[in-house]
Amino acid sequence: MARDNSSPEALSGPEGTETVYLLDAGSEYETTMLERWVTSEVRGEPRMVRLTSSRRGNTGDIHELQRALDSGPDTYLVPLRVVWLAPEKNGNRSVRWSDAIRPGDPRDPKGLRARFIRAFRPRRVRLIAAPGARVSTLRQGHRKSGEVESFSAFVIHRAWRVLDRAERRLHGNRYKIPRFVPESILARREFIDAVERYAHEHDEDPDEAIDHAEEYLREIAATHSPYVIDLIANAIHSLYKQGYSEIKYDDEEVRRVAELSADYPIVFLPSHRSNLDRLSLQFMLWENDLPPNHTAGGINLDFFPVGPLIRRTGVFFIRRSFKDNELYKIVLRSYIDFLIEKRFPIEWYMEGGRSRSGRLNPPRLGLLAYVVDALRRDKSEDIMLIPVSIAYDQIQDVPDYAREAQGKSKETESIGWLLKAIRSLRRRYGDIHIRFGEPVSVASALESIEESDQAPIGLQKLAFEVMYRIGRVTPITPIAVVSIVLLAARGKALTAAQIAERYAALADYIKARDLPTTERLQLTEVDETTTILDWLAEHGNVSSHSAIGRRVFWLDEEQMIRISYYRNVVVHFFVRRAIGEMAVSSLIDEGSRDPELARQRMLSYRDLLKFEFFFPEKESFLESVEKDISIDVPDWEQTLSAAGPLGVLAKMGEPVAYWSVLPFLDAYQIVGDELEDLNGEFEEKRFLKACLDRARLYRIEERLISGESASQVLFKSALALARNRDLLEHGEGVTEKRAEFATEIRSARDQAALGLAN
Repeated sequence: MARDNSSPEALSGPEGTETVYLLDAGSEYETTMLERWVTSEVRGEPRMVRLTSSRRGNTGDIHELQRALDSGPDTYLVPLRVVWLAPEKNGNRSVRWSDAIRPGDPRDPKGLRARFIRAFRPRRVRLIAAPGARVSTLRQGHRKSGEVESFSAFVIHRAWRVLDRAERRLHGNRYKIPRFVPESILARREFIDAVERYAHEHDEDPDEAIDHAEEYLREIAATHSPYVIDLIANAIHSLYKQGYSEIKYDDEEVRRVAELSADYPIVFLPSHRSNLDRLSLQFMLWENDLPPNHTAGGINLDFFPVGPLIRRTGVFFIRRSFKDNELYKIVLRSYIDFLIEKRFPIEWYMEGGRSRSGRLNPPRLGLLAYVVDALRRDKSEDIMLIPVSIAYDQIQDVPDYAREAQGKSKETESIGWLLKAIRSLRRRYGDIHIRFGEPVSVASALESIEESDQAPIGLQKLAFEVMYRIGRVTPITPIAVVSIVLLAARGKALTAAQIAERYAALADYIKARDLPTTERLQLTEVDETTTILDWLAEHGNVSSHSAIGRRVFWLDEEQMIRISYYRNVVVHFFVRRAIGEMAVSSLIDEGSRDPELARQRMLSYRDLLKFEFFFPEKESFLESVEKDISIDVPDWEQTLSAAGPLGVLAKMGEPVAYWSVLPFLDAYQIVGDELEDLNGEFEEKRFLKACLDRARLYRIEERLISGESASQVLFKSALALARNRDLLEHGEGVTEKRAEFATEIRSARDQAALGLAN
């Protein structure tokens, strides 16, 4: 049996002071082990007090503890604990699947099992002593804490916390978890005062309000369990390995995030494209011995057995709607404050639900506002937001997303839904790619927010900056490039050789701009291209046919929607060039050679697409578009003046707007036309159905580029823009404004479609 601090000096208190040993023991057997340890190492008759157990809640000797606390201000308290380690395998002491079939947690053995381990597996047992403190120091800390709990309870909780830190050195950082969170928050005077103010303002009984607040707190709070964390990590590995080869990430990026978390509270803000997002990031953190995140999840996931399990891995549940529930807001705010103050990492998905289109969805600002408020309330000097891109070679959710885009309802989460999702992984999907963007300092952002008279706009800019940085590090996959080639063909059948040729041109474009990729985009060999196409066909995302010694590939209507998902994940990298093309080509009909007019058009297209893509501020946006143009036309302004817009377009090379932006503008056109013809009140569900009907008509009449534009997901983005321009409600001049809206889209669409002539 090993002892972490076995010398008398490690256990003894300061010279000339009485030392009391606080035993955090879960059983009589553990108490005996600790008593024998102290007796063997310390002279005389050491004074020992058994505390309430942090693991099992066994009641300790509270009266003896109180006597020790009253014995004098210089009395020195040293907390002790028995630590049980999991069996070691390949240098790793974590719980494995084989432990699940054995009785109980190997880190908390009971009865004969504990005695067996001590006798025959002594290397799995550690006796630890945490740093001690004088009673006077603890009393001062209790007064400063503002906590309403008794001093003895404060001492017990403080002993647990310092022992947890000492134990973590044995287990690893992956088990840095808070315990007794509801109890800690309920003991805070700040929290009690907030609830009592609420009770007074709403004419409620304060005690009943406290009870309701405690119910909300226990409904929300995660209850981490190292045992479950290990089991679920093994389950995640087994699960994702059914469909994915590997979770790929940069070790250096992970190291930088770990270093940052040592100095600041960090908030992981990942993209959200799959139900595997949270599991992938969770496993990556566990694999790198990093603390598990406290991840916000919708209360709809709190069903048996999923809810109790994922709650124990760090998910805290939030109600979908609580706008009018002020007490719930107080509780949630206090919970976030606690996590920030204690530097526990937080995670949530600002997009809300999973992206049904592949592109990043507009962020929701609710939890971000709570984090910003925590900084305002001095819960930390700064908070770092970590943009995270989680991308997939292929994704098992895409068929469901395609059906939803065509008007089908979303499947409700349930056991059946869960089993179906697990079964869908029994095919090969490639790899999962995790990339970390440049962190965003909330303190720095808060300065600009406070300087603005419109704080909500400042908060929105902060969220948009995070989403923009996620997009910048999202890697381009070979699947995405092949998808672009197939969609650019607008359903026309191509051979693998033709696809490989067009793939090579896109790879050159990507290389010239140093865009992030998952691997070298070298599919110049027809056999390699065919492998990718066969992989897509295996999932029903591509059609193929062989005859007379030739094989061709094409997309049907639903496949266009499916495969557009992979293009949309990376299409933002091509939108700047597309807008540059459109701005220059818009000068042709006017006979203009004015660069300033081209810049005005760039900004107008930016405004038209602002609900589809995340753009930087206007000045930075113009710089980025012009920088992209300059890669192919270094002196584009001079060329425009000398040779006109056609001269610039000729040097820009193969156009990209017709496959990157036009499909979105086609969907916008459908919405614009439907709004222009709308009679009566706007009702979204009925309106979206009418848009789908109109899209099918336009497709039959060959007025649409492809079936991918017949998507409710894209229609909703167009509606967000229309709502922003006050076009959905009746009002003075709205008919004329709707007509102008449709005309504006039609004009932009015409510019994007010019590349079709090629």
